[in-house]
Amino acid sequence: MKFAEHLSAHITPEWRKQYINYEEMKAMLYTAVEEAPAMESVEEDVIKRHFANFDENFYHYCDEELKKINTFYSEKLAEATRKYAALSAQLRSMVENQQKAKTKSHTLKRINLPYRKAQELKLAFSEFYLSLILLQNYQNLNHTGFRKILKKHDKLLRSDNGGRWQKEQVETSHFFTNKDIDKLINDTETTVTGTLEGGDRQKAMKRLRVPPLGEQQSPWTTFKVGLFSGSFVVLFIAVILSAIFHESTGENLKIAFRLYRGPLLLIEFVFLMGVNIYGWRSSGVNHVLIFELDPRNHLSEQHLMEMAAIFGVVWTLSLLSFLYSASLSIPPYVNPLALTIVMIVFLMNPFKVFRYEARFWLLKTIGRMVAAPFFHVGFADFWLADQLNSLVTALLDFQFLTCFYVTNGNWLEAGNTRQCMEESYIIRPIVNCLPAWFRFAQCLRRYRDSKEAFPHLVNAGKYSTTFCVVIFATLRSFHASKYDDAFDNPYLWLWLLSSVVSACYAYTWDIKMDWGLFDKNAGENTFLREEIVYSTPFFYYFAIVEDLVLRFVWALSFALTEYRIVSGDLMTSVLAPLEVFRRFVWNFFRLENEHLNNCGKFRAVRDISIAPIDSNDQIIILKMMDDEDGVINRDTKHGRAKNRKIKEDKKPLLTTFKGSLQDLTVDISSSKKL
Repeated sequence: MKFAEHLSAHITPEWRKQYINYEEMKAMLYTAVEEAPAMESVEEDVIKRHFANFDENFYHYCDEELKKINTFYSEKLAEATRKYAALSAQLRSMVENQQKAKTKSHTLKRINLPYRKAQELKLAFSEFYLSLILLQNYQNLNHTGFRKILKKHDKLLRSDNGGRWQKEQVETSHFFTNKDIDKLINDTETTVTGTLEGGDRQKAMKRLRVPPLGEQQSPWTTFKVGLFSGSFVVLFIAVILSAIFHESTGENLKIAFRLYRGPLLLIEFVFLMGVNIYGWRSSGVNHVLIFELDPRNHLSEQHLMEMAAIFGVVWTLSLLSFLYSASLSIPPYVNPLALTIVMIVFLMNPFKVFRYEARFWLLKTIGRMVAAPFFHVGFADFWLADQLNSLVTALLDFQFLTCFYVTNGNWLEAGNTRQCMEESYIIRPIVNCLPAWFRFAQCLRRYRDSKEAFPHLVNAGKYSTTFCVVIFATLRSFHASKYDDAFDNPYLWLWLLSSVVSACYAYTWDIKMDWGLFDKNAGENTFLREEIVYSTPFFYYFAIVEDLVLRFVWALSFALTEYRIVSGDLMTSVLAPLEVFRRFVWNFFRLENEHLNNCGKFRAVRDISIAPIDSNDQIIILKMMDDEDGVINRDTKHGRAKNRKIKEDKKPLLTTFKGSLQDLTVDISSSKKL
């Protein structure tokens, strides 16, 4: 592997701008060689002057890069030193409190730290250790980068100036000669081993283990993804052919499709999430940090695709069993219920198998989302609620499934289901509003925590328009029988008006706030933003148009169904997967915007708090999450002013030192382990 590829694969994405600009320096060298006059046409002195002028510019550039690296390394090392002092002080304070309690109780038992506090400290030290390894990796990569580029300089220019500059400048620079990072790593290992893990070094190192940078995916997992995906495609074709030539009544197939549509939408969502993760990882968007996941144990894109493919196979087998239930001598409507139960049991399974950590993280996040007004709202919480807003059709289908099995005692025939669909004027509208309510409540909670009307109350207003759309749609349906002409129904016009307002509101928020596009400082990235992560602006322009079309596609659906060109059920079955796809595209740019916020603050690991967070801290954290401009630390003419502002606003990692070392408190951030 070439060094440029190695560097790109192993850098910390949030520090990308602070690494040696190896590609630029290599381009400078090749340009100098190409522009050099031919030896046959000029004197040797002319060529020497050409390369002497180049060397002057080249070494000036090297010097600027070296200063940048030294400064950043010194800042991060000082930050790490303060963090270690704070964590150690908290640990000593906790041990001393336990010793005092032991003395008062006159017991000779070994000191056991409070479980919850010990777990918080273990997690904090684990994340801190990861930050040290990243800084050590930064140190090594930059040294290797200078060594490689200066060696290339001497080879192309046939000189030894690069080697001398390496010895005189790079190998005497602070980032290379300083060994404090190694001492901090050793001290952290010793502290965790001796105090938190009772002297068990193997257990301590297992906790501190850092995942390999640029880790490759398992070939076995790749094989399973291919196997189950291929099986799903074949079985899905079999389902389509079987449904076309099936002798069952059309009404039974219609009801069956409603029962199976919700699980299929979830399977599509999980698969596209896998594609999302692949895109984020390939482009250097650190989704692990953004979602506050454990960097040592989280699902990759292949794991999600494998899960979606397996459930896709189960879904097709269940549907085939329904279609051929007479031949199999089983009641047909047992199949969709069994499929739903399997999916619920998989998610709720309390045993530590089948991706237990990921399922537990998801359940906790769902719990916080449902109880939104009563808990602090993190990025993962409102991101998941946003996903749920695109899965409303799946929620309504699960409501229909529940109602169907409660009210229908005959599992051989569908019977009358109007009370579960067309005539459900209370339960279905409530279910329809639930995702919007979760986000509405989260916005109110964030306003309560930050006291900032913008963006939180304005965002809450966006979700409140959904309530109007659902209410007027329900009233329109309820009063439809009173009007011979549907356009005489006043609730139709109110529904159309609220739908237009909701779609315009949501589209504007998507583009400007969630994605940070149409920035006035976009520069050459017309209509986009100053800094973009993905490889070509075409992706952004496609997303802008695609989001517009799918935000307003309900208007086409209304026209087709109102004039009875297409049935409402068929239209819903087409639009629901398209909405999941729209959210899939939305995810790329929403996380990109959040990632650029982290880049601006050089935040590369989770900040685990082991001390209560006061209101001032909470406000600062929420402001960081809602930064409209996205990037606030860029090497551009627009970014420099922002850099100065952030440095002025930067809060010290430790509170003001008063009293003894044991009185120090930690102020890392508010992020908890999810």
